[in-house]
Amino acid sequence: MRYPLLCKVFLFVPILLALSCQNTKKLPDVSALKKNIKIERFDQEFSSIDSASILDMNRKFQKEYGNFYTDYMIYMLEAGDPKDTVKIKSIMETILGTRDSHELIKSVNEKFPNLKSQEEGLSDAFAYLTYYFPDYELPRFISFYSGFGVQVPTGEGYVGIGLDMFLGSDSRFYPALVNSIPLYISRRFTPENIVPRVVETVLREDLFPQENLDVSTLEHMVYQGKILYSMDCVLPNVADTLKIGYTTDQLNWAKSYQKDVWAWFLQENLLYSTDQLQIQKYFTEAPFTAELGENNSSAPKLGMYMGWQMVRKYMEKNPEMDLKELYKIPAQQILEDSKFKGK
Repeated sequence: MRYPLLCKVFLFVPILLALSCQNTKKLPDVSALKKNIKIERFDQEFSSIDSASILDMNRKFQKEYGNFYTDYMIYMLEAGDPKDTVKIKSIMETILGTRDSHELIKSVNEKFPNLKSQEEGLSDAFAYLTYYFPDYELPRFISFYSGFGVQVPTGEGYVGIGLDMFLGSDSRFYPALVNSIPLYISRRFTPENIVPRVVETVLREDLFPQENLDVSTLEHMVYQGKILYSMDCVLPNVADTLKIGYTTDQLNWAKSYQKDVWAWFLQENLLYSTDQLQIQKYFTEAPFTAELGENNSSAPKLGMYMGWQMVRKYMEKNPEMDLKELYKIPAQQILEDSKFKGK
């Protein structure tokens, strides 16, 4: 099982422009590729277990949910191997019998009596993803809760959706978790984030994982830019704020100071630095970027944002290129060919 950070699309001349997805006025027709995706409500099945049916349901879940259920019990709930029935029965009795579990289950059911909106969003997104990446096989989509442990895990044949990590920024649970999940992160734990986070996870974990993390700032930038540009293509009607996880103010700040941020990277000789301790602050979650802006008003993850704009500019100049080819282009070539200088 793979975990994305917190929680842890992709011929012939007439269709090349569509494959580049840069011209959003000419979106490809994906109606023939659209599947009616259903999210399997494992969370509801699991919460319906009573003490007398634990072992029967354990056998049922092993058969019906396979790899997901094994990963869920071992890694997400940390309850152990479901084949160890004695241990599993004891732990599940404890988990399902606590007041906290009952309150969490109630909140999940109240927030998500159904997942029709998310299913429609995933159906649209994965039609585009299948268009750009025809070899990609649709996984099962399975909802669950883990006690705020995992948001969107992926494993063999499945993508999980941790509904307890999407209860809304006003959920009463998240303020109590600030020591492990700061509020600047949990503010994004909203229902409308489900589809973008699933798409992002599939891109990062299944299709184009970043194999080597010990690379330069520029290489990190371009990789992140490719992921976000792919999200542009797969989620053409989703706001940029949801793709990168910015507030509206943060996105406006990044746009306003884009050239200044680029000048900062050049001035501080950061572009080709491979000092991960030095450069990680430009890619990891944070409320702001400490060195830039006044009164903590700057946007975070500015390396990601700059890479996104660089790749967008590169694709403007190379509209014939499809997404799969984009991932093969080295970072330095994208910088040079895009002629990106902060704008």
